Amino acid sequence: MAFELVTIPCLNDNYAFLLHNRDDKTTLLVDVPEAAPISHVLDSRGWTLTHVLLTHHHWDHVDGLPELLKRHSAQIIGAQADAHRLPALDIPVSEGCELIIGSSKAQVFDVSGHTINHIAVYIPDAKVLFTADSLMALGCGRLFEGTPDQMWESLNKLMSLPADTIVCSGHEYTSSNARFALSVDPTNKALIARSQDIDAKRAANQATVPSQLGLELETNPFLRAKDPAIRAQLNMQSATDAQVFAEIRKRKDNF
Repeated sequence: MAFELVTIPCLNDNYAFLLHNRDDKTTLLVDVPEAAPISHVLDSRGWTLTHVLLTHHHWDHVDGLPELLKRHSAQIIGAQADAHRLPALDIPVSEGCELIIGSSKAQVFDVSGHTINHIAVYIPDAKVLFTADSLMALGCGRLFEGTPDQMWESLNKLMSLPADTIVCSGHEYTSSNARFALSVDPTNKALIARSQDIDAKRAANQATVPSQLGLELETNPFLRAKDPAIRAQLNMQSATDAQVFAEIRKRKDNF
């Protein structure tokens, strides 16, 4: 199968994503911060929108949907457990259910933490994982509703996916995430190199999203609670992985 993935900047620092399957002509949109830039991409490429995935209920991921649906008809996918605070769903999903998008099967994960009932979706055929505000480029979402233990459990689900998985997260936060990451993992050569690359991309007004899971595993401190260097930096050599993660999240909140 041949897929095209387009990252669409929206609002101030949000991203929406279009995944188009050239074989079956399905076009999946992930989150709708605003309608205009998404419609522009659809029109310019001549794609017909078929599915919309809503990862969670926050306004900056759903507010563009009513305007978008004035011009495009699509099936709306979202968490069944969060249907009471999402727009009307055509395809309610939950972790472990079989989600079919055109000719592709997708895997749904409950990644509660940033919000309760936040979902992430992995499409193996395209090697793409849509994480929104759960796993982010060099970070993870702030815990508005869930606990550190919940988010750590959620991230562990995603860490088991193939290293070449493309990670599509919801915001351009990578520069600030890199500055924080270096504060808890200052000797990580891969992180230092990535931080320099991020600075160059942002100076050229280029997106740092999507990223790759293998790179996140090497450099994202929120996935590296087992790492001896980070544990030593935090003076938490005997703590559990979940405790180390919670301390990293606490430090990021106050950074």
